[in-house]
Amino acid sequence: QLQASGGGLVQPGGSLTLSCAASGFTLGNLAIGWFRQAPGKEREGVSCISSTDGSGYYAASVEGRFTLSKDTTKNTVYLQMNSLKPEDTAIYYCAIAYFAHGRACLRIIGYDHWGQGTLVTVSS
Repeated sequence: QLQASGGGLVQPGGSLTLSCAASGFTLGNLAIGWFRQAPGKEREGVSCISSTDGSGYYAASVEGRFTLSKDTTKNTVYLQMNSLKPEDTAIYYCAIAYFAHGRACLRIIGYDHWGQGTLVTVSS
């Protein structure tokens, strides 16, 4: 089970940190992804950790503003979001895949387990 939290309303330029707590999984060598879905748009990959190299990857739209981290002692993944823009408004989901190689971990295909989503609204 994945439990996402930390969403809310923030002004443009502000920051939020999302958390994704995993139970029943050991994050270890799994691929972990954050995805988002804005109204009327398809779900897209935001950031992920590859299961093969353990590296973090980011969508071009969030590169340099978002940071993904993992705390294995708490079995929790975090997404630190800075310099938020109105176009970052979406429901954010965390997900786990048993295998996702390199930058392909940004793709939705292969993710078997999803959290319930947390809403992020960036507005003045």
